Amino acid sequence: MRRRRILMFVLAAILAVVAAAVPAAAKPSACTTIQSGTLFNSIGEVLTTGYDQWGYNYQARLFNGGYCDIYRDAAWCQPYEDVTVVMKWNDARMSNKDCTGDGLLDRHCGFASYIGSGAWETNHQWGDYDLDGKTCHWDYFVKIVTAPADATLDAGVWYAANGTEIGPAIWGDFAVIQEVYNDPCGGEHGLAYKSPFSPGFGAYAP
Repeated sequence: MRRRRILMFVLAAILAVVAAAVPAAAKPSACTTIQSGTLFNSIGEVLTTGYDQWGYNYQARLFNGGYCDIYRDAAWCQPYEDVTVVMKWNDARMSNKDCTGDGLLDRHCGFASYIGSGAWETNHQWGDYDLDGKTCHWDYFVKIVTAPADATLDAGVWYAANGTEIGPAIWGDFAVIQEVYNDPCGGEHGLAYKSPFSPGFGAYAP
């Protein structure tokens, strides 16, 4: 079911909102870690190492839980409550430290924006649905990177400096570089998209 793939695009706010920290009162002299117990999320909960009740592990830079756990069981996401999601990201996407003194887990590794920072994220989702009395299983995996500093955006697609397609734009600064989608009931099998420039994270490191 292609509608399942659309869920990935809704994940845009996951790291931007849920993982936001409460600003600190003063700039620290060194990086503040999650272990300090002084960093908070957007609703005032202290960030801790290990998994929280919703499936976030900010120290390990990953999420493992249900789709609705991402949004703390919000009413609007209930149609997708059966979907399992695993997300992973690197320090440039969102670090597990605050080294700038703003009380937030750092992003884009000292760069002015995500562009050129080498940030990446993966999303893996899967679930089941019924079709004509048959239980169908689907799974979807996607790699997402930030565009290089010399990349250009044209008609919703990022291109490298040499003109080679990087991938479809998502979340502004980011591009999809690989998609794998399997849904035998829907006729979907394997690789759905592969960046002509490179499907590997190393090609986009600063």
